[in-house]
Amino acid sequence: MFSTMFVFPFLLAVFMIIAYWIVFEKAGQPGWAILIPIYNIIIMLAVAKKPWWWLFLFFIPLVNIVFVIMMLNGISKNFGKNEGFTVGLIFLSIIFWPILAFGDAKYIKEEENPPAVVEAEK
Repeated sequence: MFSTMFVFPFLLAVFMIIAYWIVFEKAGQPGWAILIPIYNIIIMLAVAKKPWWWLFLFFIPLVNIVFVIMMLNGISKNFGKNEGFTVGLIFLSIIFWPILAFGDAKYIKEEENPPAVVEAEK
């Protein structure tokens, strides 16, 4: 029993690190960044296409909840997912991060997603 209490959480942590690593690499960021505290949040903000200074907002109670949700929504959107997937990342991250990593989700770069062109009405 003692070994199960430590082995299972350790294997789960390794699995999640691998999932984050793959998501970072799909987004064109260094996968090893997940191993560096604080820097991994900066990279997540880059994947979400949010400014790096949002990191400071993560240290303000209650405000951090809103901005983490906005960051996760940005990550979902940049992988072509919807708000329902964002809810999954928030509440069932142990399932939804591996879906991003091992699934067929592709990162949408700026060049691939040009702004919509509005035609002038005649």
